[in-house]
Amino acid sequence: MIRAVICDDERATCNIIRHFTEAEKLPLQIVGTAENGRDALELIRREKPDLVFMDIHMPYMNGFEIIQQIQACGIIIITAYDSFEYAQRALRLGASDILAKPIEFGQLRQAVVRAVGWNFTGNELVDTLLVYLHEHFHEKIELEALAKLVYCSESHMARVFKKYMGMTIISYVHKLRIEKGVRLLDENCSVKETAETVGYQNLNHFYKYFNQYMGMAPAAYIRRRREKYGEDG
Repeated sequence: MIRAVICDDERATCNIIRHFTEAEKLPLQIVGTAENGRDALELIRREKPDLVFMDIHMPYMNGFEIIQQIQACGIIIITAYDSFEYAQRALRLGASDILAKPIEFGQLRQAVVRAVGWNFTGNELVDTLLVYLHEHFHEKIELEALAKLVYCSESHMARVFKKYMGMTIISYVHKLRIEKGVRLLDENCSVKETAETVGYQNLNHFYKYFNQYMGMAPAAYIRRRREKYGEDG
């Protein structure tokens, strides 16, 4: 489950997010709420959530001040003000999305999808696996350990995952690793460093799966990107 906190001085906002989460079976576990900025910062530091729903206007500290003091989590801004300036500032500070009050379920769902980086399926088994894989993709993935995580046989787990995701678990892991690898290459990481960071100790394996999912070798991708953006070698 994705561990989340809600920081908003309006209790109704907390209640509606909880309601949508439970009614629609979103893979979110609300581990705490806060109604003012000081409590919000303390809550986030204590719980270290994966996702934060953050109101901009709260007593003592506003949402922008809090965001500047936290890191390593997804942030969804909540506001009753339709302001382009707020949106720009929130995105510059690292927020993944903005929810306008009153919150609608479709809006909430898409914001969560963008914040966590993958689309949940509504199947508890598959969603549990997706949460784990997106957190541990760079580690050694063993099907036996995954099956214990979701309390079922390997064969049942594999069958259900493929039904919802259209590919095997291992194929999904390689796809995820390469997607993360592309972002690292875009940030000018070396091919070797990128391969190791996303979980490939064997550089040939990285080349193999990069070519499989991107249709070209890493060097060709880097060259094309430099040509496109006029970067120096």
